[in-house]
Amino acid sequence: MELLRSLAPGEWEIQTIAPAWRVKDVAAHLLDTQLRRLSICRDGPRPNVAAPGSPAEVAALVNTLNREGVTVYRRLSPQVLISLLVWAARESADYHMSLDPFAEAVFAVSWAGEERSANWFDTARELTERWHHQQQIRLAVHRPGIMTPELYFPVLDCFMRGLPHAYRGQDGEPGTLARFEVSGDCGGRWFLHRDENAWRLIDGPEGQERSRTVIPQEIAWRVFTRGIDRTAARAQVTVTGEHELGLHVLEMVAIVA
Repeated sequence: MELLRSLAPGEWEIQTIAPAWRVKDVAAHLLDTQLRRLSICRDGPRPNVAAPGSPAEVAALVNTLNREGVTVYRRLSPQVLISLLVWAARESADYHMSLDPFAEAVFAVSWAGEERSANWFDTARELTERWHHQQQIRLAVHRPGIMTPELYFPVLDCFMRGLPHAYRGQDGEPGTLARFEVSGDCGGRWFLHRDENAWRLIDGPEGQERSRTVIPQEIAWRVFTRGIDRTAARAQVTVTGEHELGLHVLEMVAIVA
């Protein structure tokens, strides 16, 4: 809210790294998604649309709903938009705090390959949504990003839970280990281990390390939210060991659409 209140009139129309959205569009999207989630998850009525049956249909539906919401709410003045965002944020925070974190969420975290998710993961996913969109605005208007361990590390940790799903098609002998690091004060290390049947995240190094990938924290969030092209990202990422295995992380997407 402090960021939005600080914007000059012309800054609301600056292009962001999201190709179809300017700053005001991103703010409108943040309002739309909070209101939509409260309406569906807290209050009950669902959109009057056919239930999607495939990941492509889910993405198409989300894109349509996002586009429609932005079209409506970008018509508002910045002052009205901010006032509604303040209200929606408080209502959303109260709603998430009211949930049993281990009960089943209304929406599964599909980009992690889950058909059912616990509320804690859905809430973490919501944090990544809020964080990366405000970061898009900060990048566009040249304001410092919120690169603090308290707020950014949980976003990265949530994103990395998509690694087993992203690597499901990659070959690996049982016992293979791929290590991923995000450099910087907000970063960390994650370990992807191949057992007899699948890739799994584990707490520490185990097995034969075949690749180590280091991603700068400045671009990590952009890699997983389609905010940087693969060629530009690859130039800033360091891989030791099996390059193909280590670089596949650049294909991971931790947003629905």
